[in-house]
Amino acid sequence: MIHLSPETEALARRLAAAQRLSLEDAIKLAIEEKAFAAGVATKASRQRMSVENMLAFGAEIAAMPLLDRRSPREIMDDLNAA
Repeated sequence: MIHLSPETEALARRLAAAQRLSLEDAIKLAIEEKAFAAGVATKASRQRMSVENMLAFGAEIAAMPLLDRRSPREIMDDLNAA
């Protein structure tokens, strides 16, 4: 069992809540991302996302602000005109 300082545990709980994940899943994902960036893990070692994780990710994306309010057709027309 790993014992965390109160500050570390509070940060992990805030991260888990923000990502709508369990505390364990949030910690695991954060460590996996750091391990991959450090070159000590490969993408193959990552597990598939659960349905809950996919829904949470979709909700996070949907909550992002819309940066371009043009219709998809207007955007495509601009890209094709260039």
